[in-house]
Amino acid sequence: MPPPPSNPGQKVGLVGKNGCGKSTLLALLKNEISADGGSYTFPVSWQLAWVNQETPALPQAALEYVIDGDREYRQLEAQLHDANERNDGHAIATIHGKLDAIDAWSIRSRAASLLHGLGFSNEQLERRVSDFSGGWRMRLNLAQALIWPFRLAAARRTD
Repeated sequence: MPPPPSNPGQKVGLVGKNGCGKSTLLALLKNEISADGGSYTFPVSWQLAWVNQETPALPQAALEYVIDGDREYRQLEAQLHDANERNDGHAIATIHGKLDAIDAWSIRSRAASLLHGLGFSNEQLERRVSDFSGGWRMRLNLAQALIWPFRLAAARRTD
């Protein structure tokens, strides 16, 4: 099978009937399993995102849960916190430059826009994930996958 086209910013979905190997392919791409034969290449420039089937009953606010989907942002946020704790001005400046490069300052509005587009009200943005029903949690999972600026999106569906 030839690789799907990859243009900057393009998103590609993985769909198929039950039992056709979607979950196995995702597990392979996520390095959760090894191939038992053949080979594959995954372009370094591609980033993989997926929609989880289950959402734990977390006390975290819906908006924060969605923002967790941008792993690079969360890593930089943690690094900035550490640099501030150490009072390391050089590291703080470097991290701020990286945050600027990924448009981190708009992440809350981007997450809110995604959630609004999926039917969430402003009030619901601050509700705990555990307060939502299964269907609404699936929407949270979708928003969490979409917040990440990826090139290849793979959604898992088991029904």
